Amino acid sequence: MARKSRYVVGLDIGTTKVTTILGELDEDGGLDVIGIGTSPSRGLRRGVVVNLDTTIESIKKSIEEAELMSGVEVESVLVGIAGSHLKGFNSRGVIAVTGREREVDSSAVARVIEAARAVSIPPDREVIHVLPQEFIVDEQDGIKNPKGMTGTRLEVNVHIITAAVTALQNLFTCVSRAGVDVDACVVEQLAAAEAVLTEDEKELGVAMVDIGGGTTDLAIYEHGAVWHTAVLPIGGEHFTNDIAVGLRTPVHEAEKIKKKYGCAQAALVKEDEVIEIPSVGDRKPRVLARQLVAEILEPRAHELMALVKEEISRAGYEKSLTSGVVLTGGGVLLDGLVEVAEQVFDLPVRRGAPAGVGGLTDVVASPAYATAVGLVLWGLHNSGGGAARVRAYGNTGLWKSVGTGLKGWLAEFF
Repeated sequence: MARKSRYVVGLDIGTTKVTTILGELDEDGGLDVIGIGTSPSRGLRRGVVVNLDTTIESIKKSIEEAELMSGVEVESVLVGIAGSHLKGFNSRGVIAVTGREREVDSSAVARVIEAARAVSIPPDREVIHVLPQEFIVDEQDGIKNPKGMTGTRLEVNVHIITAAVTALQNLFTCVSRAGVDVDACVVEQLAAAEAVLTEDEKELGVAMVDIGGGTTDLAIYEHGAVWHTAVLPIGGEHFTNDIAVGLRTPVHEAEKIKKKYGCAQAALVKEDEVIEIPSVGDRKPRVLARQLVAEILEPRAHELMALVKEEISRAGYEKSLTSGVVLTGGGVLLDGLVEVAEQVFDLPVRRGAPAGVGGLTDVVASPAYATAVGLVLWGLHNSGGGAARVRAYGNTGLWKSVGTGLKGWLAEFF
């Protein structure tokens, strides 16, 4: 993934920024972050490329910064995939266990997963992930690893995530023209969950909400597996635009105001606190109450959390979230957002920061780096498995999807 196999590189191409994280495998099998690069992103809208040239330039700057910090030349990366074009659904596969002993072996596991994957999808979509949830051997459910068990019938429940082929091709083209290959693509909420969720939370039931710049990604875990994913078309940029319109200030100034003075609950802001608001054009700056900013942000925060709650209820998992809700992503840095989420969900809510890596931990210990850190952790835990592997042919933009072999299938859940 870099010049030497002991490196793992994650590339998070977001709506507001592009982040590259370079991790080095240590002697104990862990991962140390040794390089970080960030660059403003102006070529994406809601996770989808809308300007190739600016996206390529942002990717180049981000990778160069990580290379400079680490002293390692990046050759290939794991890319995070986001956007409302992503669709997830559950499927089931069934096969008869063959052989004299009727023992479930690796080939049987691969066949049943392939049977679950054999669903009809439109030609303009491609399968990104096939994530096993549980196996059933002769009506005995809840089995994580059926290898070695005896039975006549093997079933599996899986969660399948598909993406629009054109969105993938445009993203891969940008990465290729930036001078690196794509090792694998990983859906961003799965990567973020790798960095911020504990095994106990995944087992008991948890909803992870990744609030990015253009979209909010949802992943629901139960019994240690993914059972539902969704993408909502609201993100941090909507909060920024609300401030820009409500206070009649330039968008870049609204972003600064949101980061420095923003709060999602007006009750948490002192009534006598005032801030200076830049005006549009040559008009003089104005002095306004900080509470006014909170009054603009609070309705949007409630709207976002209500949409997430509605999606959870629609999927039928509102009573399965024993561990509550984990918020992550750059958007969760807004003060008061956790408190709003607790009111809306009526569940325990915490802010999730990346964990499980060494090295530059003080730099990446922010929810804004959850996806990028999660990508390198995914590469560490799922090397070769689960993600749709792609290979570039020069810089022509021609891409070929490489089918995941048996080793890849098994690596994802064993």
